[in-house]
Formats: sequence, C-alpha cells, structure tokens
Amino acid sequence: MTVPAGSAGPPLRIVIADDQASVREGLVLLLGGLPGIEVAGAAADGEQALELVAEHEPDAILLDLHMPVLDGIGAIRRLTVEHPGVAIVVLTTYADDSSVLDALHAGARSYLTKDADRTDIARALHAAAGGLTVIDPRAHATLLAATAAKPSPSETAPTGTASAGTAPAAPPPDGLTQREVEILALIARGLTNSEIAAQLFLSSHTIKTHINRIFAKTGSRDRAAAIGYAHRHNIG
Repeated sequence: MTVPAGSAGPPLRIVIADDQASVREGLVLLLGGLPGIEVAGAAADGEQALELVAEHEPDAILLDLHMPVLDGIGAIRRLTVEHPGVAIVVLTTYADDSSVLDALHAGARSYLTKDADRTDIARALHAAAGGLTVIDPRAHATLLAATAAKPSPSETAPTGTASAGTAPAAPPPDGLTQREVEILALIARGLTNSEIAAQLFLSSHTIKTHINRIFAKTGSRDRAAAIGYAHRHNIG
C-alpha cells in the first residue's frame, strides 16, 4: 500500500540521481524536508547511483535519464536486474515517446517530468514503492499519441506474405514482454488478479506490477481499456 507523507511508520528511503548539481541539491532539500521521506544519498551519474543503492538499499530511486558515465536507461536496466526490490521513478525534462517507452521498457515504474512539484514527486515515490505506476500527464499524452499513431498489424502487413502457419511470429506490440502479453491475454479472458497469480504461480504483488506496466505501455487507463487493446491486437 502507498504510505502518504506524514503518516506513521518508517520513512521511505530514497536515492536521488541527477548530473546537475543545482537540481540534485534542490531535490535533496525539497524531498528531504518532507515527513515520511529520508534521502539516503545523491548521485551525479548512473554508476554512482548504483553504488549508493548497493550501499544504502533504499526503497526507491529518483533519477534523470541523461547523465554521464552511465545514463538513466542503462542505470534502470542494471537496477532492475541487480536490485529488483528498488522502485524506479524517472524525473526528467524529456517527455518524448522514445524516452518514455525506453524508460518503461527498461524497468522504470513511474515517469515524471521536472515541472512536477515536490508533492507530486513524493506521491509518485510512495506509489512506486507500493507497486503502483504513476505517469506524468505530459508523458502519458505522448504515450497515448504514440500508441494511436502505430497502425495495426493488418494495416502494415504487405500483400502476398506467407500464411500464419509459416510466417515468423511478430514481436509483441509496444514493447510488451512475453510475460506481459501472457498476462494481458488472461485479463482479456476475464481472469482476476488472484486467478492470474494462481495460474502463473506468481505472487499477487508481481501480477499487479506487471499489470501496471501493461497499462503504461498500452496507454490503458483501466482494465476495460486494456481488454480493448488486447482485442485490437489479437491477444487472448
């Protein structure tokens, strides 16, 4: 569950990574001054961020995408593999579809732009640590536009192609992983989260995390929208 700032309980421990000293120090002051958040460390690049995460084992990390030594996408990929329990929240100036999709595909749980205020950032960090996904309105609009602009497979398939039985399998749309496609198919069949978890032998928390990423990648606001997406892409 998301722990609102100021509530009882241990504070949310975070690491901040941004190559601009003024931004980094400002975030430390802004977020560190909020009840319910403890800034465990601040890094100037992706490598430093990984070192601080290994040292402090925070609940979440707030990081920029464009950093020296190791950029944000590279850091996200390594964090996902080396520290899967750390919730990753992107805070960047970029809201183009490539940046948003690359970050989400790499394993970021939430995506914010730098016009977000400290309350929004704190809320996103708590939500991400609780397994939820928060997408900045600008980034979400970009994601929806990118998804809507992509023609369906039937529109792009050239005439005279091999039959379905002989053609190679097309990669999943919009960067969905095979596991996410599998879960989306079960959603389209009407299964609940607990039923999906039981069928795939996964925890309910893991299923919820996958579903949040499916929603983000497909631009779905809710389960009904995700089912509509599945039907349009012949998933399920």
